[in-house]
Amino acid sequence: MIEPITLARPYAKAAFEHARGAGELAQWQEALAQLAAVTRDHKVSVMLKSPNQTAQQRAENLATLVGDSLPASVVNLLMIMADNGRLSLLPEVATLFEQFKQAVESTVTVVVTSAYPLSDDETRVLSETMTSKLDRSVTLTSETDPSLLGGAIIRADDLVIDGSVRGRLDKLAGALTQ
Repeated sequence: MIEPITLARPYAKAAFEHARGAGELAQWQEALAQLAAVTRDHKVSVMLKSPNQTAQQRAENLATLVGDSLPASVVNLLMIMADNGRLSLLPEVATLFEQFKQAVESTVTVVVTSAYPLSDDETRVLSETMTSKLDRSVTLTSETDPSLLGGAIIRADDLVIDGSVRGRLDKLAGALTQ
C-alpha cells in the first residue's frame, strides 16, 4: 500500500511552486494548516467520505468550514484533490508544504521533548548547537514528557536523536533479550 505522504507529495509540490511563484508562501501555509486542522476532526472526515456528495460539494463544504480567508487558488487545489478523492491527504500536504518552505528559507523546526522543562540557558545552547549541526536557522520548541525519566528526544525533519533514559533502557532491554 502506498503511504499517504507519497500520495500527498505531488499536491504539496504543485501548491508550493504556485505559492512561491505568486509570492504567497505565508498565505498558503496558513490556509493549508487551517485545512489540515479541520480535516482532522472526526465529523469532517466522515463528511469527506460521504457518498451523498459530489467531489465539488465536498471541496466547497470544506472551504466553507475554513471561511472566506482561503485564496481562490487554494480552493482550486481543493477542487482538484476532491476530484481525485484525496481531500483526506490535506494534513500531509500541509506538512510537506511547510518542509518545502523551510528548505527554501533555510530554516528548520526542532522539537525537543525532555523529562523536565528546559532552562533558558539549556534552550539557548541547544538552539545554537542544532543551528551549527544542521547548518540552518532553527526554530526550537520544547515539550515535557516525564515518562522519559531523564534526557531528551530531539526531532528535526527526518532526524531523530534519542538521548532519553527511557530510550537507553529500551535499547539495553533489547540487547539483553537477544
